[in-house]
Amino acid sequence: MTPLPLTPDLILMARRCVWFKSPADALSSLDHLVAHVLTFGMHRDVQTLRAHLSDSELGAALDRAPPGIFDARSWAYWNWILLGRADPPPMPRRTFGDVNAEMAA
Repeated sequence: MTPLPLTPDLILMARRCVWFKSPADALSSLDHLVAHVLTFGMHRDVQTLRAHLSDSELGAALDRAPPGIFDARSWAYWNWILLGRADPPPMPRRTFGDVNAEMAA
Protein backbone atom coordinates (compact mmCIF):
# COMPACT_ATOMS: atom_id res chain seq x y z
CA MET A 1 0.00 0.00 0.00
CA THR A 2 1.17 3.51 -0.73
CA PRO A 3 2.79 5.22 2.29
CA LEU A 4 0.98 8.42 3.22
CA PRO A 5 2.86 11.70 3.58
CA LEU A 6 2.46 14.10 6.49
CA THR A 7 0.32 16.64 4.65
CA PRO A 8 -1.96 19.12 6.45
CA ASP A 9 -5.15 17.38 5.26
CA LEU A 10 -3.93 13.92 6.34
CA ILE A 11 -2.69 15.23 9.69
CA LEU A 12 -6.10 16.78 10.40
CA MET A 13 -7.86 13.55 9.37
CA ALA A 14 -5.54 11.45 11.55
CA ARG A 15 -6.06 13.73 14.57
CA ARG A 16 -9.83 13.45 14.23
CA CYS A 17 -10.09 9.72 13.56
CA VAL A 18 -7.19 8.26 15.52
CA TRP A 19 -7.21 10.71 18.42
CA PHE A 20 -5.13 8.52 20.75
CA LYS A 21 -2.01 8.46 18.51
CA SER A 22 0.15 11.17 17.04
CA PRO A 23 -0.67 11.87 13.39
CA ALA A 24 2.72 10.44 12.35
CA ASP A 25 2.03 7.19 14.21
CA ALA A 26 -1.51 6.98 12.85
CA LEU A 27 -0.35 7.54 9.27
CA SER A 28 2.37 4.89 9.60
CA SER A 29 -0.12 2.10 10.36
CA LEU A 30 -2.33 2.19 7.27
CA ASP A 31 -4.64 -0.76 7.98
CA HIS A 32 -5.38 0.66 11.43
CA LEU A 33 -5.86 4.17 10.01
CA VAL A 34 -8.18 3.00 7.23
CA ALA A 35 -10.33 1.06 9.71
CA HIS A 36 -10.65 4.10 11.97
CA VAL A 37 -11.46 6.50 9.15
CA LEU A 38 -14.03 4.17 7.60
CA THR A 39 -15.67 3.64 11.00
CA PHE A 40 -15.38 7.01 12.77
CA GLY A 41 -14.52 9.49 10.03
CA MET A 42 -16.73 12.22 8.69
CA HIS A 43 -17.42 12.50 4.97
CA ARG A 44 -14.49 14.88 4.50
CA ASP A 45 -12.15 12.42 6.26
CA VAL A 46 -13.16 9.64 3.87
CA GLN A 47 -12.76 12.03 0.93
CA THR A 48 -9.25 12.88 2.12
CA LEU A 49 -8.35 9.21 2.46
CA ARG A 50 -9.79 8.39 -0.97
CA ALA A 51 -7.75 11.23 -2.51
CA HIS A 52 -4.58 9.45 -1.38
CA LEU A 53 -5.51 5.75 -1.68
CA SER A 54 -7.32 3.91 -4.45
CA ASP A 55 -10.48 1.94 -3.78
CA SER A 56 -8.52 -1.26 -4.40
CA GLU A 57 -6.00 -0.22 -1.71
CA LEU A 58 -8.86 0.60 0.67
CA GLY A 59 -10.51 -2.75 -0.09
CA ALA A 60 -7.24 -4.57 0.61
CA ALA A 61 -6.94 -2.70 3.92
CA LEU A 62 -10.53 -3.68 4.71
CA ASP A 63 -9.59 -7.34 4.17
CA ARG A 64 -6.70 -6.87 6.64
CA ALA A 65 -8.69 -4.81 9.16
CA PRO A 66 -7.59 -5.21 12.75
CA PRO A 67 -10.22 -6.57 15.14
CA GLY A 68 -12.23 -4.36 17.46
CA ILE A 69 -12.53 -1.22 15.33
CA PHE A 70 -15.39 -1.69 12.86
CA ASP A 71 -19.02 -1.69 13.93
CA ALA A 72 -21.46 -3.91 12.03
CA ARG A 73 -23.01 -1.08 10.02
CA SER A 74 -19.68 0.36 8.81
CA TRP A 75 -18.35 -3.13 8.07
CA ALA A 76 -21.36 -3.99 5.90
CA TYR A 77 -21.37 -0.60 4.14
CA TRP A 78 -17.69 -0.52 3.21
CA ASN A 79 -17.65 -4.17 2.13
CA TRP A 80 -20.46 -3.31 -0.27
CA ILE A 81 -18.99 -0.01 -1.50
CA LEU A 82 -15.36 -1.08 -1.88
CA LEU A 83 -15.61 -4.80 -2.61
CA GLY A 84 -19.17 -5.30 -3.90
CA ARG A 85 -19.95 -7.77 -1.13
CA ALA A 86 -23.67 -7.69 -0.44
CA ASP A 87 -23.07 -10.38 2.16
CA PRO A 88 -19.87 -9.34 3.95
CA PRO A 89 -17.60 -11.81 5.70
CA PRO A 90 -17.63 -11.89 9.51
CA MET A 91 -16.02 -8.88 11.14
CA PRO A 92 -12.46 -9.35 12.39
CA ARG A 93 -12.47 -10.80 15.90
CA ARG A 94 -9.92 -10.97 18.64
CA THR A 95 -8.80 -14.44 19.60
CA PHE A 96 -7.01 -15.47 22.74
CA GLY A 97 -5.44 -18.78 21.85
CA ASP A 98 -7.28 -22.04 21.34
CA VAL A 99 -9.98 -22.03 24.01
CA ASN A 100 -10.85 -25.71 23.37
CA ALA A 101 -7.26 -26.83 23.89
CA GLU A 102 -7.00 -24.80 27.12
CA MET A 103 -10.23 -26.32 28.48
CA ALA A 104 -9.03 -29.85 27.72
CA ALA A 105 -5.80 -29.37 29.64
